[in-house]
Amino acid sequence: MIRPSRWVAWALFSACGILPSTLAAADSPDQEFTRFIQPILESACIRCHDAENAEADLLMTTREALLKGGDSGAALVPGKPEESLILTLAALPGDDPDVMPPKEEPLDPEQLERLRAWISSGAHWPEGVVLGQKPRITFREHIQPLLEVHCVSCHQPDNAEGDLDLTTRAKAFSTGDNSPCLQPYDPDESLFFILASLPADDPDLMPPAKDGGPLPAVALERIRLWISQGAVWPPDLEITQRAKDSSEQPPSPDNLELVQRIRNFIVETSGESAETPLEPYIHTVPVTDAVYHMVPVPGGEFTLGSPAGEKNRADDEGPATRVVMAPFWMGKYEVTWPEYKPFMITPVDRHKDGAKKNPSPDDTDLDAVSMPTTPYQDMSFGMGQDGFPAISMTQHAANKYCQWLSLQTGHFYRLPTEAEWEYACRAGTTTAYSFGDDPSELGDYAWHFDNSNGTYHPVGQKKPNPWGLYDMHGNVVEWTLDQYSPDGYADFAALAGPIAQPFRRPVKLFPRVARGGHWDDDPELLRSAARTPSSALWKRQDPQLPKSIWYHTDARWLGFRLVRPAKVPSAEEMHYYWNCGRPEKVGLPRDE
Repeated sequence: MIRPSRWVAWALFSACGILPSTLAAADSPDQEFTRFIQPILESACIRCHDAENAEADLLMTTREALLKGGDSGAALVPGKPEESLILTLAALPGDDPDVMPPKEEPLDPEQLERLRAWISSGAHWPEGVVLGQKPRITFREHIQPLLEVHCVSCHQPDNAEGDLDLTTRAKAFSTGDNSPCLQPYDPDESLFFILASLPADDPDLMPPAKDGGPLPAVALERIRLWISQGAVWPPDLEITQRAKDSSEQPPSPDNLELVQRIRNFIVETSGESAETPLEPYIHTVPVTDAVYHMVPVPGGEFTLGSPAGEKNRADDEGPATRVVMAPFWMGKYEVTWPEYKPFMITPVDRHKDGAKKNPSPDDTDLDAVSMPTTPYQDMSFGMGQDGFPAISMTQHAANKYCQWLSLQTGHFYRLPTEAEWEYACRAGTTTAYSFGDDPSELGDYAWHFDNSNGTYHPVGQKKPNPWGLYDMHGNVVEWTLDQYSPDGYADFAALAGPIAQPFRRPVKLFPRVARGGHWDDDPELLRSAARTPSSALWKRQDPQLPKSIWYHTDARWLGFRLVRPAKVPSAEEMHYYWNCGRPEKVGLPRDE
């Protein structure tokens, strides 16, 4: 805690947004870094400057990397803050296109002063410390709504319980019977966080249980991170009480009953199963007129996985297992932006789960299908949209697109199982690729690291596989439905005889299986048997807490294609396929 004799000075400086380094200093250079500097860098900088995403060729995870710098030279010059890009770019006006971090609230003057003082004193960095990304908490987006709904009613000028006023930064930092209520960079010494973290039956809990306490775990984590990052609060911002929402968000109408109605429509439109041999067809998405192509895949038997002698084979590709597949249709191309974007972006306000915020008696079943919240940036990342594959969606988003399309067309669509995907990719072949074993021929069939020029490409520009499917190798890696297992197909191989329609039903959110390799992958990852496990790291740059269920902000090479089985499954199975990307929707624990 700050000693009372220094509190007046603290309050005056904090009201102006500046905290001299002589106040609230740590006991040692190591503590100075880990308490004050590390939280600023990890929350504001690392998501764009780590080993996976080094924008401008700049890494910021270690002192050595900052000294080396990137495209614009050294980012850190110890003793010379005016020559250190880490500070000069952060100190630019908020509307400057070069300000860092971009597209968010700029660093607070006190945070800038911390960085300046640290660099001036030699930029000490504890030995062995490697920075990792932490969510950045901004006051207006994450903290102000919490204070206005849960705190200000009891802590405002006319009703300052405990003599604590939380309507402005100056008052929040200087009032209260037990000042300081907030200790920047130290949540464990901040009474505001301590009281909010008490058990539900504790009489000192804030807000009290009768007023909605304790706060949800997500809200508490936001408060903890906010304080640990400096408790930034714009000095000129005054907040007011906001009424609590008297009604909880209603249950989503996107439920099994809706799926049953969709199934009835599909059966009426196209029947329970295909009565005639499957034929290729071209349809349009009814609400957008975007065109998509479906190719028949005949039923048959094949070997799932790679043989032990295949070059560059990974351990998770075996043991090779004989599998029997029923016929189905598969998308000729990966789903493109013209098909997907009208599902992703609509004028309708939605809850985070995708349910419509203001339902109307005139709503149709299509209005009830969960759809993505509007993305905070261009999800094509400037790489192109017209004819290009849609990217960066979660498996859940891809599943719900399949439901959205099924309701419009009267055909049941879903993601392929892993076995269906490999069967279609191989197209009757047994070689490493659908065209043979020689990776030197890959450029005729696929976009990958050696020929993509660092971006994806419009679908269908390379040669198709023997069944007429394009981009099964490369361009974007494609979602399947299956849970990933590093043990490969050991559980399938343990069963007697050829396995019919194998599908490893998911039991948790990560990892799931994606297939085919992508534009930034090496040739061995584009083989027919190669598998890619999904990861929570695919969401690293997502600024939300909790992170979105709709977007993988760091998977700019991730897409999907459609499958339509010849036989329509039950409503219960359809509901599972369309919702297994949200474990809690299908009776599984959420593990994000």
